[in-house]
Amino acid sequence: MTLKRVAMEFGMGTDLHGMDYTKAAVRALKDALWHNSLSMADAFGFPRDAMQVEVLIGVAQPDKVDKAQVAAVLPYGSAKVIVEHGGLDIEKDKGDTTVMANAAAVVYFDIAEGAYTK
Repeated sequence: MTLKRVAMEFGMGTDLHGMDYTKAAVRALKDALWHNSLSMADAFGFPRDAMQVEVLIGVAQPDKVDKAQVAAVLPYGSAKVIVEHGGLDIEKDKGDTTVMANAAAVVYFDIAEGAYTK
């Protein structure tokens, strides 16, 4: 069997006042997921839990993201969360900073080369 990419979704999230990188990352992933209705599992004849989702998060301080909280956003499937340097920290007046995170959710299924399962 071979992992085949079947979908990619992108999102952006912020934390306006708390400098909470996890909150911004969670919001970015929700932005990526909540704007679509993917039906690949049904189309390929797989259960939804067969989805393997690679979640890529970009924030200015990657070590401040709780990967487990980000993974918990996914409604089904298994998650692999990778956090890299990216996003933006936007300094504001009075020492306050807005955190911006970017997310990509890449969905894979384990499909035999050239196979059609339905």
